[in-house]
Amino acid sequence: MQYQQLRPFPGDFLWGASTSAYQVEGAWNEDGKGPSVIDTHVKRPEGVADFTVASDHYHRYAEDVALFAELGLRAYRFSIAWTRIVPDGDGEVNRAGIAFYHQLIDELRSKDIEPIVTLYHFDLPAALDERGGWSNRATVDAFVRYARILFEEFGDKVRYWLTINEQNMMILHGRAIGTTGRSGEASKRVIYQQNHNMFLAQARAMALCHETLPEAKIGPAPNIVSVYPATCAPEDVIAADNWDAIRNLLYLDLAVHGSYHPLAWAYLVERGWEPEIADGDLETLTNAKPDFIAFNYYSTQTVGASRGDASDLQLRGGDQQIVRGEIGLYRAAKNEHLPTNAFGWEIDPVGFRTTMRRLWDRYRLPLIITENGLGAYDELVDGRVRDDYRIDYLRRHIEQIQLAISDGVDVFGYCPWTAIDVVSTHQGISKRYGFIHVNRDENDPRDLARTKKDSFHWYRGIIAGNGADLH
Repeated sequence: MQYQQLRPFPGDFLWGASTSAYQVEGAWNEDGKGPSVIDTHVKRPEGVADFTVASDHYHRYAEDVALFAELGLRAYRFSIAWTRIVPDGDGEVNRAGIAFYHQLIDELRSKDIEPIVTLYHFDLPAALDERGGWSNRATVDAFVRYARILFEEFGDKVRYWLTINEQNMMILHGRAIGTTGRSGEASKRVIYQQNHNMFLAQARAMALCHETLPEAKIGPAPNIVSVYPATCAPEDVIAADNWDAIRNLLYLDLAVHGSYHPLAWAYLVERGWEPEIADGDLETLTNAKPDFIAFNYYSTQTVGASRGDASDLQLRGGDQQIVRGEIGLYRAAKNEHLPTNAFGWEIDPVGFRTTMRRLWDRYRLPLIITENGLGAYDELVDGRVRDDYRIDYLRRHIEQIQLAISDGVDVFGYCPWTAIDVVSTHQGISKRYGFIHVNRDENDPRDLARTKKDSFHWYRGIIAGNGADLH
């Protein structure tokens, strides 16, 4: 639909940006922090930065928040490292970790920046992983206890909470992105039991949040994208529906409605991967009611009908955007209508609008985008990063948010990835997303000096004008 006049962004729209603890903080073993699976099991390719120093946000948070305020951020979405709060996952509470996040949140509040806190962003405590990780129901109890600690400590300062970042990516691509530790090296049946247990942990945390913080809001944060059929052939449409159910709707139907999507459940049963559902599980899942849906979006996916042979298994894209077919289910297909970025990810701003429309139509819950961005090999030349390519990417996606709002979709915030350069899951510091450049390379932290990129100044103008002038 084309509009003669678009609806404006809401006056209280949360213009923000995002990071995650393990990718930005550094200080991986300081002040009592315990090891996570990121620290113990993620094997970095030779010449690619690890996460021990990252962007050193742990020591430079005040400087960074001052830059966020200059950028004009109204919100900052970040994660709390479980192992800073409870180093072994379920034992003694680390007061130094509690103190750090109080300082960070207070600094944000002092600059009128709304903290949006992710409870869990890939970094499972290694001690829990050694005891089975999410395969062990004790991890569910540990997560709920951890959530209670955060709600009690920070609940008077934090209004928006996210439960689990990209649970679907950890289940579908845990080995590829290296976030599941030893417990991820398991059969598919075990992996989907882990998935079920994570749903229980999420549901209990949402219920606990509503019980202890009645004024707060909480929701899931999966990676959700529209799935296109490769052609108009009915068989391709069925394949796209199947993959949409398994990749996307499984995770939101359980979070919102407390029930397994029927296509996804049929898929699990067909393969013998259906999880064991204990007495009381369905009640727990049904009783959890999210207040909104947070989702991460980078690119759409295109699939066709399975050919029943090895051609189904070809790869398209990279990182969490991997599209790998499955024999008997679907095959990956390239969308010839879409350009790709330097890392092979297809760029689809219009698909962003489609995704928002579909989510609103199915769930009727307010939406906030908690990741969206362009990774690139940024260069600092004469004290400046000329990232017009990032500005173009973000502009075209923000335009689609306004179109979705005009379509009647309730979107209340946009937090692109990332506020500041972080160490990427795959390509280290070379793959940069931030509005703020961090002076380091893969092997040398250098001085970690911060430099505002051209996109910083552009986004500041967008925020100041509440999205009224995107050019």
